[in-house]
Amino acid sequence: MTKSVSEGGHLPAWRLWLFASPNFPLSALIIAVAIYLPQYFAKNLGLGLAAVGAAFAFIRLIDIPVDPLLGVAMDRTTSPWGRYRPWMLLGAPLLMLAVHMLFSAPYGVSASYVIVWLLVMYLGSSMITLSQSAWGASMATSYDERGRVFGAIGAAGVAGMTLLLALPLLASALMPRAINAKVPQMGLLIVVTTLLSALAATGMTPERVTPHKPGQGVTLHDYIALLLNPNMVRVSAATFLFTLGTSWEGGLYLFYYTDVRHLSAPDASLMLLAALAAGLAGAPAISWLGAKTSKHGALITIAVAYGGALMTLWLIPLNAPAWVLYFPYVTSGFLFAGFLVLINAMTADISDEARLNQGKERSALVYALLTLAPKISSALAIWMTFTLLAQFGYRPAAGQANSAAAISALNITYVVGPNVCVILGALCFIRYPLNRRRASEIRALLDARDAAETSSQRNADVPDAHLA
Repeated sequence: MTKSVSEGGHLPAWRLWLFASPNFPLSALIIAVAIYLPQYFAKNLGLGLAAVGAAFAFIRLIDIPVDPLLGVAMDRTTSPWGRYRPWMLLGAPLLMLAVHMLFSAPYGVSASYVIVWLLVMYLGSSMITLSQSAWGASMATSYDERGRVFGAIGAAGVAGMTLLLALPLLASALMPRAINAKVPQMGLLIVVTTLLSALAATGMTPERVTPHKPGQGVTLHDYIALLLNPNMVRVSAATFLFTLGTSWEGGLYLFYYTDVRHLSAPDASLMLLAALAAGLAGAPAISWLGAKTSKHGALITIAVAYGGALMTLWLIPLNAPAWVLYFPYVTSGFLFAGFLVLINAMTADISDEARLNQGKERSALVYALLTLAPKISSALAIWMTFTLLAQFGYRPAAGQANSAAAISALNITYVVGPNVCVILGALCFIRYPLNRRRASEIRALLDARDAAETSSQRNADVPDAHLA
């Protein structure tokens, strides 16, 4: 399969959503690992809290260099089934096996057991994530189509997060006594949807493969050129700041709404679910905004709006009813979906620029390098917020009383920190040079070069008439 889109210039909607579907289980997995799995190991399986923390931290350190290595391998892959399709098909069973072993682990598991299967899980997850991103960038070649493709991927991810968060509520309603069964049910959801989505995406989506050339290997000079590419620097810095801001807010979410706003934990969970559901509409809507204006302009807009939505919390009295709080938080959930959608679409343009400059396919490597920023900032956000609140005397443990000064510090930290981060992220795109016009010029140059190389290859394959 070599055609990337339909004759009308767009991948048909049904193919687009099938291609986007692997991000459903991947995003569900992110929420499950961040919120439920560590606590499940410590509370229900007898593994010490320190051991759980050490296992997850150790794996994240190992995981950082894995993505660039995978990116290099993907970009050099040639097969009868395409370049990125085999990697998605290989990553799916790895992810499914690891999720089963972790989410259905027996009581008394060791830290080494957790480390091994976390490593396999992150390896499978990286294979699917990078292959989908690079495949989407090579499949959608126009500026607007990329926004549409990554908008669908973002919407699928929000849907996965939403259903994963709803699952414990549904399980509690249907099986109120089966408390410990919730995590295995999450694992089953992820395993089944990984299988179905990987088969759907790889079986029903065309792949546009750039011809492999001799010397496609990555040199140190190539790495440095990519890392120092001005547009790559801007996007990486913005990704770091956007992730830092949203992770900052997410890490303090339950503390803020239970201790400052005095919501019950179930009410706070329902509001989080509503915000994620709003992201289902936010992902395609923000993708549309990027198509109507520009992707970097839309990012600036949603960053300012996101910060403004958080600032309105200070206009709402502390004794206001819970339903009033839904307005700013659901608005921020609607906007949150746009950060990743637009960043991924802009990264596709950078991968085109890299291929034009280096003469080699670099999509997977570009996406792999981009993943380094959010991995670092998401871990940094927890350390920063918890350390800052500790300096103000805030005590998060259940039953602990906090002073008025500590609660005030939490109120300020929750709003100011994310605002500073996302606004600084938006500033990275002031006068961003890789706009619609420049991206179209690069795409035209690549298409002309590909056509010339294909024509040259065909002529080389024709026998010389004088020698016949």
